[in-house]
Amino acid sequence: MSGREWAVERLAGLEVWTIDGEARRNALSRAMIRELLENLARVRDDRSIRCVVLTGTVDKAFCAGADLKERATMSADEVHHFHQSLRDAFRGIESAPQAFVAALNGVALGGGLEMALSCDLRIAAEGAEMGLPEVGLGIIPGGGGTVRLPRAIGVARAKDLILTGRRVAAAEALAMGLVSRVAPAGSLREVTLEVAGMVARNAPVSIRQAKRAVDGGLHLDLDAALAHENRMYQDCLATKDRVEALRAFAEKRKPVFTGE
Repeated sequence: MSGREWAVERLAGLEVWTIDGEARRNALSRAMIRELLENLARVRDDRSIRCVVLTGTVDKAFCAGADLKERATMSADEVHHFHQSLRDAFRGIESAPQAFVAALNGVALGGGLEMALSCDLRIAAEGAEMGLPEVGLGIIPGGGGTVRLPRAIGVARAKDLILTGRRVAAAEALAMGLVSRVAPAGSLREVTLEVAGMVARNAPVSIRQAKRAVDGGLHLDLDAALAHENRMYQDCLATKDRVEALRAFAEKRKPVFTGE
């Protein structure tokens, strides 16, 4: 199945969403964000999809940020609406019950990096570069960059990237924790699908609750975070998948999870 802005590929337990905008370096357009929101709504209650991979069509760009040519034609109200849609889409990725993996096949700049930051995992191709160049354009990162980047790599490193606007290569991004893995040249899809497949084999409720436990407890004090984790854990105990996992262990077979 393919869309005008995204190509969607269905695999076992997961989908790959590929930005199909080579001519504009996969930049964020109104149509692209609208279709992203539609895809998020489509999969939200689909228990058969446990993981979604986001990537780009060409080696040069995962997503080069906002489509500045389109932006120049927008009124002030249109810019405000676009920006809100952008934030809604990235929050939708973050809060989705599925795990989202960003496969950074090329540059991820501005809103492109902010989209990747909203994903649960980030895997970079060997030649990928990342950055938030907004201060050089008279603005600041406004799609969650000033919020999610410090949470991912720490305040000092985040301010270094945000205030200088500099780009980092894949190796430095790995060293600072901006990405979790770097795929050797030509192997990004293979590495990403291996990771996504590992996620997709797990129980859907467990994936959702684990995301909520990490994200919800991140900035609570220790006791509150432990209590939050326990609430997420308790929700797993009453599921059919939990019973199936125990039965499969006893029968020495792989569990068959249904998301119930």
